[in-house]
Amino acid sequence: MILWHLIAIMLTYVLVRSGSDWFYFSSTRDPVLWHLMIPAAAIGGLVPLILPLTLIISGFVARGARTVSTGWAIGQAALMGLLISSTYKAVTGRVNPARTMGDNNSTEFHFGWMHGGVFWGWPSSHTTIAFAMAVTVFTLFPKHRWLGVMALAYAFYIGIGVSMTIHWFSDFAAGAIIGSIIGVVVGKSFSLGKFIGAGS
Repeated sequence: MILWHLIAIMLTYVLVRSGSDWFYFSSTRDPVLWHLMIPAAAIGGLVPLILPLTLIISGFVARGARTVSTGWAIGQAALMGLLISSTYKAVTGRVNPARTMGDNNSTEFHFGWMHGGVFWGWPSSHTTIAFAMAVTVFTLFPKHRWLGVMALAYAFYIGIGVSMTIHWFSDFAAGAIIGSIIGVVVGKSFSLGKFIGAGS
């Protein structure tokens, strides 16, 4: 899966060096868009905490092994997404658009350990986690594609939402790629373990 990480890095390089990140940022400074997209940050922070716990607890109460294992799978995907994206952020130290004061700082990275912290920067943790969870669901339920499509619609809303508010577009693009990789790996590991096939 290293190849996909390299693709995410190279795509970011192209988007940054071509000026596409700055163009996208400049083109999406609309108050209406801001109000439509700003909830994505809060939703993308709450759902990964609430959804896995809700599924695990409700599955235990209803004795639904499938629901419990789905909760564990989604929780694992979210945790892996957080750890991997935070590690990248700790090394890349990218400045976020919230600090833009009219000048193009989309090319500004502070490479090194913890030069930019792990809360802002490249890739978007919101996007990475959302896509990790969504692709996990998509992989676990091949016979219920509508569920996977709904999960992916959620992930795109989170990703596009943060790309118009607190992240650059390339942060979203890289997060979507890395999160999707995580989702495939977690989904397949739970499917191969036959956790999802048991129970209701």
